[in-house]
Amino acid sequence: MTKSRIFWGTIAPTAAILNSLLFVYIILKIRGVDPVEMFKLMVSYGFDPRNLVSEINQTIAYYMAGVAAAIGFKMLLFNIGIDGQYRMGAFFGAVVGAAVSLPPILHVLIIIVTAMLAGGLWAAIAGYLKVKRGVNEVISNIMLNFIAAAIIAFLLSPNLLGSLPEGSQNLQTKPIPQSGQMPTIKAFEGEIYSVIFLALFVGIAYWVMLNKTVFGFNLRATGLSFRAARASGVNAPGMIFITTVLSGAIAGLVGMGTLLSETYSYSMAFPSGYAFTGLALALLGRNHPVGIFFAAFLWSFLERSAPVLEFEGVPPEIVIVMQGTIVLSIVIAYEVVARINLRQQQRAVGSVNAESVSNQAANVKESK
Repeated sequence: MTKSRIFWGTIAPTAAILNSLLFVYIILKIRGVDPVEMFKLMVSYGFDPRNLVSEINQTIAYYMAGVAAAIGFKMLLFNIGIDGQYRMGAFFGAVVGAAVSLPPILHVLIIIVTAMLAGGLWAAIAGYLKVKRGVNEVISNIMLNFIAAAIIAFLLSPNLLGSLPEGSQNLQTKPIPQSGQMPTIKAFEGEIYSVIFLALFVGIAYWVMLNKTVFGFNLRATGLSFRAARASGVNAPGMIFITTVLSGAIAGLVGMGTLLSETYSYSMAFPSGYAFTGLALALLGRNHPVGIFFAAFLWSFLERSAPVLEFEGVPPEIVIVMQGTIVLSIVIAYEVVARINLRQQQRAVGSVNAESVSNQAANVKESK
């Protein structure tokens, strides 16, 4: 049964990607463009060493967002508030990092911990509203995303926590000193964020927590059945709240690569859209840390390859079509896989029951 699940779990995302490629192939054919040549061009451009570095750095941020979303999915929670949580984490991490003066390693740790606390505390609002007031987390998180952006915009005023560098129109926090910056790794004719090791640690910790701890077992049990978990003694409401906070804390790390290895300050120019991307990557990666990594790299690869299409007269938005088709296909594929697994389980149970009845009949005959 385990081998069957692994097989179908691998087939589902593969089928989704192939379905997306087929759909885009048809669109390009209709436009009179050679799809094979376009795909070759995208692959060649995407695996260019300079572009590969940018893809890896973007993969780090996407991976953090994917893990944050996956933690929520395990509790059947849709953490669409990743955007606000990541902004809060990056902003307050930058503010604290610029305000303190500490030895290098300790300085970086303080920034990371601050980012996690800020993201977790912001997510705690949605967790509290769901547990205590029954407010759907999707609605509360959407509102919290807008509130987070507004609060940060207000605090970025030069009279408060922001500054306006000479010759710039972009408000930002004060720069983090050298001791709070993380070095980069020179590779592929570029510089890779060393935050990649933090992402690796987060992935391992997520897997260990989920599969090797009592908390992880309770989390999965509550996600499978709230009532059954509560009846067995698990504090289900408490698990929902803690999981929401944990998801927010990981979301607070999304911007660490950009903050600590590139800009060294936070501004409103930081990218957005990590919430939907994180949810899509968690789905595509089946909430598994390895699967999420490959999904994150695929996403960043497609985005980085998009500009080359414009030079060939193909709208770069075709990549968005591809991404959307992948997400839609993966949802359908996983539903099909779930039904196949259910039928196999029913057949297995049926065969065991039939064997049991046969054995009982044989025992009755022998007794006579």
